[in-house]
Amino acid sequence: MDIARPDIKRKKQRQMFVWAGLAVVVLAGSAFAVSRLKPAAPPVDRSAIWPDTVKRGDLRIQVRGSTGTLVPREDSIQLIPALTDATVVRIRELPGAIVTPDTILMDLSDPQLDQQLTSAKLALQQAQADYKTQQATLQSSLMTLKATLAQIDADFETDKRQADTDQQLCKLGTISGLVCGASEQKFKQLEEQKKIAMEQIDVTQNAMSVSLASAQSKIDQARTLVDLYQKQTAALEVKAGIAGQVASLPVGPSGPIQVGTHVPAGTPVAEVTQLNKLKAALQIAETQAHDIQIGQPSTIDTHNGIVPGHVIRIDPNVSNGTRTVDVQLDGPLPAGAVPGLSVDGTIDLALLHNVLMVGKPALGNDNSTLSLFKIEPNGKDAVRVPVKVGRSSVNEIQVLEGLNVGDTVILSDMSRYDAVDRIRLE
Repeated sequence: MDIARPDIKRKKQRQMFVWAGLAVVVLAGSAFAVSRLKPAAPPVDRSAIWPDTVKRGDLRIQVRGSTGTLVPREDSIQLIPALTDATVVRIRELPGAIVTPDTILMDLSDPQLDQQLTSAKLALQQAQADYKTQQATLQSSLMTLKATLAQIDADFETDKRQADTDQQLCKLGTISGLVCGASEQKFKQLEEQKKIAMEQIDVTQNAMSVSLASAQSKIDQARTLVDLYQKQTAALEVKAGIAGQVASLPVGPSGPIQVGTHVPAGTPVAEVTQLNKLKAALQIAETQAHDIQIGQPSTIDTHNGIVPGHVIRIDPNVSNGTRTVDVQLDGPLPAGAVPGLSVDGTIDLALLHNVLMVGKPALGNDNSTLSLFKIEPNGKDAVRVPVKVGRSSVNEIQVLEGLNVGDTVILSDMSRYDAVDRIRLE
């Protein structure tokens, strides 16, 4: 027969409670420990990152204009206007053609100009004939006066000798004083006539000069008109005037210039650009253009060669977030450099000596504190560190705090890992 043992039953219950309590404690401790563990570092493909190593040296601060074009300089454009109202009858050279100063670009026609030139030539011939007629008449009058003067001068000399003789005879008493006085009186009259005749010649010569000058002015006026019409007639053959390239045909009052277009006087009918006088027009972001100054050095990449230059103009206006900066080219242009060619350009703003620098991160601004992943010495892990940066260039940025020479950081966009402070490189 079984004997009841209540003490053993109670002992077993106590043991069960103890083990249950221990299990609860172990589970709670495990849960607490797990809660205190940091999440595992996410893996990152090493080939998908862009690392760079911090170094020390001179940092050239530059800005880049990646959307620039070659454009003609203001002194390289030859705009050719029509000198008279005319009609385009022939276009000989199309845009893009290479021309010399004597190359005829197009032919114009102006029938009225032909009539004006003919009339002007006839007027010139008439003025020249009038001049010769007037000159002959005045010369004839002058010769008559000179002949009269010559006769008076001959009589004057004769009467002077007679007066001198009579004066001597009068002193000797050979002739009377009345005869002597008459000879002297005649001599004085001829002397006065000679004086008057000489004055008449002077007056006639002066009048002749004035009259002929007036007639000459009419000739000059007529010749000027002939020269003008001849110049206008010659300009009906529109020549390039300079060596260069024909630009796009201008637009007249009634549309693009073409055969049959009537153009009023002064209307541009052609444009030629000198290919050796081009400049680069760079589009610089508004946020970067404020440090650019006139005269700063620049380099222009034509994709067929690098050309040095310097800044000559900064457009004060902003368009689509950019400002136009003109760069004068200081070196020879490579082959194929023509107006409208797309170019890239960099402008040197400053040179910082002996500074820490690293490649420019994908995200971040100048003079700020960036959050970058620094690769640890084992090369397998990277931890987030704050980095204070200064001025930036096209490809590099100045490091002020947070990194040392030899540190390697990740420059690519790591925004998808903003929630973690450590990554694992695989």
